[in-house]
Amino acid sequence: MPRVARTDIVQPDGRHVYLYGDFAAPPPDYEAPRMPGGGVFQRRWNPLRREWVLVAASRQARTFLPQQAECPLCPSTAGRSSEIPAGHFEAAVFENRFPSMIRERGRGGVCEVVVYTDQHDGSFATLSDSQLTMLGEVWTDRYRDLATQAGVKYVYIFENRGEQVGVTLHHPHGQIYAYPFLPPVAAGELRRQTHGCLQCALIADEVDGKRRMLIADGGMVAYVPGYARWPYEVHLAPREHRSSLLELRPASRTRLLKTMQRVIRAYDRLFEVPMPYMMAMHQSPPGPPPAQAHLHIELYPILRDRGKLKYLAGSESGAGVFINDTLAEESADRLRALLE
Repeated sequence: MPRVARTDIVQPDGRHVYLYGDFAAPPPDYEAPRMPGGGVFQRRWNPLRREWVLVAASRQARTFLPQQAECPLCPSTAGRSSEIPAGHFEAAVFENRFPSMIRERGRGGVCEVVVYTDQHDGSFATLSDSQLTMLGEVWTDRYRDLATQAGVKYVYIFENRGEQVGVTLHHPHGQIYAYPFLPPVAAGELRRQTHGCLQCALIADEVDGKRRMLIADGGMVAYVPGYARWPYEVHLAPREHRSSLLELRPASRTRLLKTMQRVIRAYDRLFEVPMPYMMAMHQSPPGPPPAQAHLHIELYPILRDRGKLKYLAGSESGAGVFINDTLAEESADRLRALLE
């Protein structure tokens, strides 16, 4: 399958926009929004935790839960401009106007917004098969591009869904951060000193045990790990060792996204509400893949019961020790019964 068609646009303030597939030109009166001036962006080292903290002192002014008529991720129409310079598009990516870090020559630091569709209503769970295929190719294209940029140490694809998670825009979208350092979670996974790939061993254990397995189909697996920190946490991965999206064939990328969609639809049925969640994609950093780099996705739904949120309180936030109020085996039973 050839790469999906991409059109590159540079906005007047220097931010990049990438339109994927077919699109229509914006209206004649289109005016691109500009980044606010005067923001302070710094990276500060926490010597106690030995981790970086990003300071982005201009994000307080970012757009907050606008009405659909003001949504900056919808197509641009006469009299109203959005972040997307198109009257129609299939999928789009743009550099965030309110980033957590800014691009510096040779030093990485890119924050991108991935717009799944030009339709305002819906979510990842409602994307069609063709839209899932497109999104898989968009994620792969951005991973490929960002991983080759000078100073980029890790490309992190993620999604936040739901106001309870802190989402400020309802339009279906996710994000990509190209960090100028290896973030702590990825660093912890990749530096493990085990014989062979630990993720491969964990998958084999779940497949053999079957108790917590949700899906094992088309070379993809989804399961509730026995060590889940979040109620109804699910991990997904290709069963065979693949270090990144680049090592999957297009059909396999689509199967991975369809597997994720099946789980998310089960989440929505669990308490009969759209489940707020965080999606985290872990894969190889740029360069030769480390032995422990096995592409996988972790889903953290934040409802522990109907109408009840799982909070990161004192133990989780202050001590780094999660407390799970559910049994992984029972969570797997409940989710398995809700799969399509």
